[in-house]
Amino acid sequence: MGALRLPALTSIFTSSSSVRSSPAIFPLKHRLRLPLRRPFSAQSTTEKVVAPELGDGKGKVVDKDKDRVITPRSQDFNAWYLDVIANAELADYGPVRGTMVIRPYGYAIWEAIQEYMNVKFKETGHSNMYFPQFIPYSFIEKEASHVEGFSPELALVTVGGGKELEEKLVVRPTSETIVNHMFTQWIHSYRDLPLMINQWANVTRWEMRTKPFIRTLEFLWQEGHTAHATAEEAEEEAMQMIDVYTKFAYEQAAIPVIAGRKSRVETFAGASTTYTIEAMMGDRKALQAGTSHNLGQNFSRAFGTQFTDENGQRQHVWQTSWAISTRFVGGIIMTHGDDAGLLLPPRLAPVQVVIVPIWKKDNEKAGVLTASSSVKETLQAAGIKVKIDDSDQRTPGWKFNYYEMKGVPLRIEIGPRDVSSGTLVISRRDIPGKQGKVFGISMEPSALVAYVKDKLNEVQSSLLERATTFRDSNIVDVSSYDELKEAIAQGKWARGPWSAGDEEESKVKEETGATIRCFPFEQPEGPKKCLMTGNSADEVAIFAKSY
Repeated sequence: MGALRLPALTSIFTSSSSVRSSPAIFPLKHRLRLPLRRPFSAQSTTEKVVAPELGDGKGKVVDKDKDRVITPRSQDFNAWYLDVIANAELADYGPVRGTMVIRPYGYAIWEAIQEYMNVKFKETGHSNMYFPQFIPYSFIEKEASHVEGFSPELALVTVGGGKELEEKLVVRPTSETIVNHMFTQWIHSYRDLPLMINQWANVTRWEMRTKPFIRTLEFLWQEGHTAHATAEEAEEEAMQMIDVYTKFAYEQAAIPVIAGRKSRVETFAGASTTYTIEAMMGDRKALQAGTSHNLGQNFSRAFGTQFTDENGQRQHVWQTSWAISTRFVGGIIMTHGDDAGLLLPPRLAPVQVVIVPIWKKDNEKAGVLTASSSVKETLQAAGIKVKIDDSDQRTPGWKFNYYEMKGVPLRIEIGPRDVSSGTLVISRRDIPGKQGKVFGISMEPSALVAYVKDKLNEVQSSLLERATTFRDSNIVDVSSYDELKEAIAQGKWARGPWSAGDEEESKVKEETGATIRCFPFEQPEGPKKCLMTGNSADEVAIFAKSY
């Protein structure tokens, strides 16, 4: 994808011309003709006209093609992804090329991630704090591999207050250097260890090729940093945190990641070992969804971060760092979304249930709205995130499609007949059409809450099962380089024994476009021979093209 471009700033909604009392689902060809703007575009060919008569007379950009549909995934995955982000109102372009504005619905997903992670970080003994965004350039230079790895992506500040700065400042690309500077002042004795902190922050990396949520100049993340007295403690911490990320991916995001160790070539600049969780997206590309680094003593030696041990000897601390970012939001979109739009796992959905009241006559409205409000209060009291859309401007059919596109896991429909019978209709987002719709669900509070919670759990499990089946059906076991090349050419992941060196790894990347995503923690037993050299191999590696 090319660089991000600023789109038209108009967003026009038109009223439906007819009222639908039937809950029938639109056929696909009629779906999602929602007059929403499409700010993210894989192509820059949208015809626009300048209408000087609009607004303040200075000329207003108007998108002539307002009536958009979501591009089918199978037709153009990238265009589909951008359409979903635009129409689901997850993000928009910032005025600086390569940046994005995360809109409330997209940020709510990030907040759900934060909420879960904060609990886990504190359960494992970490405290939140904050470090400055500006880092002296000399800090970056102290760790040789670190500056070499990050130099092309750095954003520098050279002028401040109208004057040339004595030392240029780096806008935070990551915080290992400034953390070590402060750790050196805080750590003196073994009694000060372990020191375990986390910060929620923004980082800046000057990416040349950007993609919303996946790769932007600025993004949000959490980064944990810890210091320990022994190498064993640091390794245990690095493994503990990649396990936290793995459980989050499976249990909250319903993404069946593969956890493992990065190759030396793919290891974080400045780390001794990098652990990763790799996710398969809907186009079968790999997404590095989270990493945990054992930094060894690389940064503590560069910064002189030492402590006095129990024997009175001065020692360098052993360290870790670990992070996940708003990239995970992109991973959720690309793992679960379909041709109807976004499909959110219930545990991360900003709205888990949407209630759509349906009436045709004015004398039916009050009863339907009263029942709908009562259902909303019942579900909210049970801790379920619920929204009621009682607006008159849209038809029920329009609302059905709109909330499908927004990925809301469950939809409740309440009409006059439902009010009379004390029942309602529930539709699942993950099962389209009549198959996903159940009639006659009791409005009795305890029965309704139990039913809704059960269905939310079913949707959560269904999404994970579906993604796992997709992943496993697209991983090919290979025993030779020719087989690896064939698997990658088919767009699949290749898994095979590997003990070759960095040069051979670079050859694979150059000739196939694939990289070693990881050496999985779960390894097959028995003797193995390297697919490239034929020599003995202790591990299998997974190769794939990636974001």
